[in-house]
Amino acid sequence: MGNPNSGKTSLFNALTGLNQKVGNFPGVTVDKKTGSIRLEENFDAELIDLPGTYSLYPRRADEWVAYKVLMGADADIKPDMVLLVADASNLKRNLLFCSQIIDLKIPVVMALTMTDIAAKKDIQIDINGLEAELGIPVVTVNPRKNKGLTELKKVLAQASRMNQNLHARDFMNTKKLAPESVEGVQKLFPQLSEYAAIHYLINHENFPLSDLDQKAVEQVETVNKFNPNKTQAEEILQRYTRIRQIMQQHVVEHGPLEKKMFTEKLDNILLHRTWGYVILLAVLFLLFQSIFWLAQFPMDGIEWLFTKAGGWLSTTLPQAWWSDLIVNGLVAGLSGILVFVPQIMILFGLITVLEDTGYMARISFLSDKLMRKAGLNGKSVMPMISGFACAVPAIMSARNIENKKERLLTILVTPLMSCSARLPVYTILISLVIDDKYYFGFLSVQGLVMMALYFLGTFMALIVSYVMKFFIKIKEKSFFILELPIYRAPRWKNVGITMVEKAKIFVFDAGKVIIMISLLLWFLSSHGPGNRIEKVEQKYALLAQQHPAQADSLQKPLSAEKLQNSYAGILGKAIEPVIEPLGYDWKIGIALITSFAAREVFVGTMATLYSVEETDDNSSLRQKMDAATHEDGSKVYTLPAALSLMVFYVLAMQCMSTLAVVKRETRSWKWPVFQFIYMTGLAYAMSWLTYVIFS
Repeated sequence: MGNPNSGKTSLFNALTGLNQKVGNFPGVTVDKKTGSIRLEENFDAELIDLPGTYSLYPRRADEWVAYKVLMGADADIKPDMVLLVADASNLKRNLLFCSQIIDLKIPVVMALTMTDIAAKKDIQIDINGLEAELGIPVVTVNPRKNKGLTELKKVLAQASRMNQNLHARDFMNTKKLAPESVEGVQKLFPQLSEYAAIHYLINHENFPLSDLDQKAVEQVETVNKFNPNKTQAEEILQRYTRIRQIMQQHVVEHGPLEKKMFTEKLDNILLHRTWGYVILLAVLFLLFQSIFWLAQFPMDGIEWLFTKAGGWLSTTLPQAWWSDLIVNGLVAGLSGILVFVPQIMILFGLITVLEDTGYMARISFLSDKLMRKAGLNGKSVMPMISGFACAVPAIMSARNIENKKERLLTILVTPLMSCSARLPVYTILISLVIDDKYYFGFLSVQGLVMMALYFLGTFMALIVSYVMKFFIKIKEKSFFILELPIYRAPRWKNVGITMVEKAKIFVFDAGKVIIMISLLLWFLSSHGPGNRIEKVEQKYALLAQQHPAQADSLQKPLSAEKLQNSYAGILGKAIEPVIEPLGYDWKIGIALITSFAAREVFVGTMATLYSVEETDDNSSLRQKMDAATHEDGSKVYTLPAALSLMVFYVLAMQCMSTLAVVKRETRSWKWPVFQFIYMTGLAYAMSWLTYVIFS
């Protein structure tokens, strides 16, 4: 356990390595991370990473999870010991939580992190004196550099063997806060410490007690006129009085007039009321430009490989249904996945750098004022920026927004942020209709259009939230508490691991869906009801006999007519009247339907449809799409049509996984259904408007 940003997760990762499991706590959508560690030979332990919290007075769902574990009110987790992670550079604040755990009489070992930062601040801590004062073991660790972990494991093993009697005394006399009330509760529950009895008086309604026990505690409160607010205020004041004494005796801090730390100097610039926003826009601009700059060559290489492989396979393999399946189903589907891996890796890598350096928290701080006008708060920025990667974990991360209305609004608008699944769609459409020009030698026009699409999603999210805040009738006090971590150099190993992991997730998770849909589409595109396709083949066979000199030129119209008479063609033609006002043809209509499984399926769908239709296997998907025409001979992918399609993908809810996670987080089908309807309607209206304006 520990305060947020105290290094808790880093220590958990360093101790458990790859021996981790992630699930959810029963009944609540809060991550439950568990891992196994070997303390000594033949001595293994299970480590549970509980949500970060500042004190034993919870406000958010994740803080309630940690609180109930400490209070013994969790049916599944009964801890033998607490490993408390404390930030040495913010020891005064961290000691509040530590002192509360000590008074609960739970065995505790303190791991003191951030000692390098404390040293930079000229903070010197007397570890032995701190141990003697608190009555618990204190070990300094640096999980980023794997320092102190061996000693920490030894101390945990020793503490476990001491019959868990780590606390001989109280941190403070909690019984004095409400003596009669504490005695009354301890008569009902003799196993409780005096401090735990106070928490039973304050929060017993949230504990799994019988009706009889609930009434008995209520009776103790009433008879003794227990005042929870007064008791809590007195407790915090007394704790900080004692903490100040400990700090004076065992911690030496530099004077307030000494030089500011590097972080504070940098914040004067990055959080400036004018330059802060200019720098933020510049950072986001560089992020989207880099996706094109850095990914261009590997993407071209992958595309070239698949073009050559498709051409080689089509000439080498015999003419059979299975060879058609391999070339036009499997290879075409794979090319639609792997060609975008470089961009996915670069996007996640850059986002990880922003998080690791501490700048992501500054983005939340800078955005709070704007967010409040839209009915959100600064904490909504983190899920929304995470939505640039994937909406599913982004929506789950909205759990740490305390206000229910702001949390719901964040969940409802986060899918409007352009996730990485949209990136393949944007990339291929931008490359078709936007010239690959550079202004001033570095300003990519394609990068600017990409950035505009991301800004459109963000702008629409704020507009939608602003409108919805008047209709969602949840009244709850809102507050924004954010701790700004210090600036640090990014851990490049961590960045590399994240890039590889996200690429694997994209290839194997999204890839499975894309391949399955590509194979299904190959079947639907190659077969039709009754003998419609056979009739088309007979028609063109007859034409070839009548005009043998034109036999080769008949291949393309034959493939096109066969596709139109297939199951996929019939479905596409059925929905074409609905999407025609947006500038789309029936093939794009099929892609819109298949994209509901996952947005990136769009590229795989187009690859399969054009591979089935086209006879030239040496041309890339981009070339096939560029050559695509309507029945009247006009181009399909004109500037108005492509921009309309990009706007549709920015705003439409085309992701089953996102709808499923919204249902799980809101515990109702009402909100995901509403989300699907409003986003689809908004996407259709804005796409039509775009097509009309640019036509």
